[in-house]
Amino acid sequence: MATFSSFIKTSGAVLRRALIALTLLCTAPAFAGGTINLGSKNFTEQHVLAALTAQYLTAKGYTVNQTSDLATIIMRNALENQQLDMVWDYTGTALIIYNHIDQRMSDAEAYQTVKRIDAEKGLVWLNPAPLNNTYALAMTRSAAEANGIKTVSDLVAKMDAVSKDPNTRNWQLGFDMEFAGRPDGLKPMQEMYKLRLARPQIRQMDPGLVYNAIRDGFVNAGLVYTTDGRVKGFDLVVLEDDLHYFPSYAATPVIRADILAANPGLADDMNKLSALLDNDTISALNAKVDIEHRNVDKVAAEFLREHQLIPPAQGE
Repeated sequence: MATFSSFIKTSGAVLRRALIALTLLCTAPAFAGGTINLGSKNFTEQHVLAALTAQYLTAKGYTVNQTSDLATIIMRNALENQQLDMVWDYTGTALIIYNHIDQRMSDAEAYQTVKRIDAEKGLVWLNPAPLNNTYALAMTRSAAEANGIKTVSDLVAKMDAVSKDPNTRNWQLGFDMEFAGRPDGLKPMQEMYKLRLARPQIRQMDPGLVYNAIRDGFVNAGLVYTTDGRVKGFDLVVLEDDLHYFPSYAATPVIRADILAANPGLADDMNKLSALLDNDTISALNAKVDIEHRNVDKVAAEFLREHQLIPPAQGE
């Protein structure tokens, strides 16, 4: 009987060790990857995407070096010059800013166009995330409802009316500095909508400050990203782009072809992550950072653990 008990204890111990080994095998990186130099731009969504990517790939065995807060053109040049290996970029930005194409296209056409052009430069556009972080003009809900403004054309008509009233101060609009100078930015938007703005009516500021400026009445309306968590958090109304000025901006991982060739499985890994990020998801993650003032790395880690893309935190 003692021998049988010893056998049971020994078998139990062996089974426990086997289960532990199996668990470690399942959670271990599928591929001990190389070094990835990851770049990101200077706004919250890019910080979130970079944090998600860095933690996810680190768990897969890669060494990830991050360079953040880059201007759009600087990031792109660094990718083309092989100073960066991977970025998250947007189809509309690539179409208009990098390739100077102003032809109106469907979302699918825009993606296929930039994918084809960049393939000739050794850059691969992976699967786009199901999100569209396009630009929009927004107002506080109270101001929009009080003035009967639902579209950008409504806003322009109201601003024209106000400008003719000597007793009313001209309305002011808030823009980030990059948009004010982009070829797909302020000037062509003014031309399409016949939006007349005197210089004092254009308030340029950091992208993150535009939302506060709208909420606090510092400007009457301003440029926002449609997936920014502060749109809902500050109860802002996104005005309909009734003349369809803004193109699609589908967020997509863009990676150098030689990096993909050297790291089998990297494309599949990133496509798996990309598929999880729709408008509601990224807006919620952005809001946790911008409104709840939570650490971006912690927000990213919670999301990745929730979807079992990184191991549980110690003690969980």
